[in-house]
Amino acid sequence: MKKISIYIAALLLVMTYQTVGAAERGGNKNMEQTKVKTRIATLAGGCFWCTQSDLEKLPGVLKVVSGYTGGTGPDPDYESYMEKGHVEAVQVFYDPAKIGYEKLLDAFWRGIDPTDGGGQFADRGPHYRSVIFYHDEEQRRIAEKSRAALAKSGRFAKPIATEILKFTKFYEAEEYHQGYSKKNPQHYQSYRVGSGRQSFLEKTWKQESCPLPPTAGKTYSKPGEQALRKKLTPLQYEVTQEEGTEHPFQNEYWNNKREGIYVDIVSGEPLFSSLDKYDSGTGWPSFTRPLEPGNLVEKQDRNLLMSRTEVRSRSGNSHLGHVFPDGPAPTGLRYCMNSAALRFIPKGDLEKEGYGQYRKLFETKSR
Repeated sequence: MKKISIYIAALLLVMTYQTVGAAERGGNKNMEQTKVKTRIATLAGGCFWCTQSDLEKLPGVLKVVSGYTGGTGPDPDYESYMEKGHVEAVQVFYDPAKIGYEKLLDAFWRGIDPTDGGGQFADRGPHYRSVIFYHDEEQRRIAEKSRAALAKSGRFAKPIATEILKFTKFYEAEEYHQGYSKKNPQHYQSYRVGSGRQSFLEKTWKQESCPLPPTAGKTYSKPGEQALRKKLTPLQYEVTQEEGTEHPFQNEYWNNKREGIYVDIVSGEPLFSSLDKYDSGTGWPSFTRPLEPGNLVEKQDRNLLMSRTEVRSRSGNSHLGHVFPDGPAPTGLRYCMNSAALRFIPKGDLEKEGYGQYRKLFETKSR
């Protein structure tokens, strides 16, 4: 329904916020691409709990919504989407200035089995198959190029089965499915491991099982044992090499409010930014997201008679801490790190320390 108004200012205001309002309400079922900063990707990778959890961690991703798409039956829900021909999928709302469609697909491949045309892991049937739904010709071209590159990589012995189909309509799933990994972390982790997804990804990608490839343009490495002993303090060695934990409120960075980045004390690879740091009240430095997701590796930790997600540096293989699903918006995550595993580089020292590419992050904030 269109309403004509002589008040031009009001009309412009409505046009400006139309896309954001639709995204928040989930009201426009087709959720077409917008002409502002936000773009939309629609991806099916089996259980949408897992796909949503993986993709919402990426820098530049604003929101991920679980739902149903690809079928012909109208208004599907969890009880009827299969018989109406839909698949479980997610819509990813992202800022193309911060993350491109190519990198979204890189992350998508690292969270699924693209050779399985009959479902994903323990979830069987066409409603669990993997599909890339393109919104325009540019997405179609990028998706086909990405799939072809994966097929030629030699990563998989079997052919790639992931389909590339034109997007039609998206139906938002029930509220209890949204952000399921945060609402029910224990059940989610149990399901993810029990379904075979986690072990497959760890085996297939090994140290590359992170959502994005490592930082391009510079390589980082772990020194030898003798050099490590000389470089690290006893506490730093205990934390990074023996999975120790420092005392809360009695560590170097828990209350550090200076602007800059945090790198691995062992390898120097960039890990976190002060822009994503917050006071969690735990006494350890906490972040809502990593600066470079590709420099982190997450592993299941079943010590202390509980299941947690350990965070390690990719190149240094340093134990850094754990990530928990109880953080603030926009990610809902709390990366709880040990100060002893980190080295802080103030923004004024970024160039001379070899991290000048991150200076622009703080210049943007100051403007």
